Amino acid sequence: MKRREHLGLDLTPIIDVVFILLIFFIVTSVFKKEELALMLDLPSSNAKSMQVKQEQVFIELSVDKLAIRGIEVSFSSLEDNLKEIKNKDEPVIVRIDKKVPYEKVVKVLDLLQKYSLNNLALVTNEEKKN
Repeated sequence: MKRREHLGLDLTPIIDVVFILLIFFIVTSVFKKEELALMLDLPSSNAKSMQVKQEQVFIELSVDKLAIRGIEVSFSSLEDNLKEIKNKDEPVIVRIDKKVPYEKVVKVLDLLQKYSLNNLALVTNEEKKN
């Protein structure tokens, strides 16, 4: 009488494929460096740089969008976010695209002044020296 040999499933090729897919997704993914939501073309300046803490408030303003702490918002929800800021002495980091109309900049600055957030830090590109 012949005895049947029990066949087992070989998992080695499946594990190889999973690792190759994992490597592919890690290599092709984009890691978020900062909580920046908008791609802005910042003006240049030769002002001194400052260290930015993780918990500081970031406001970004482009020609057609507005973001706070890396999340796109409208002007009305920006006001709601500014109401909730407890520490009025911490600098508010403001990134404004150089093509933004002056009227929009004034709206943001008015909202900041309304909630006594007067400690502003405007972000610029470092001026290139020839």
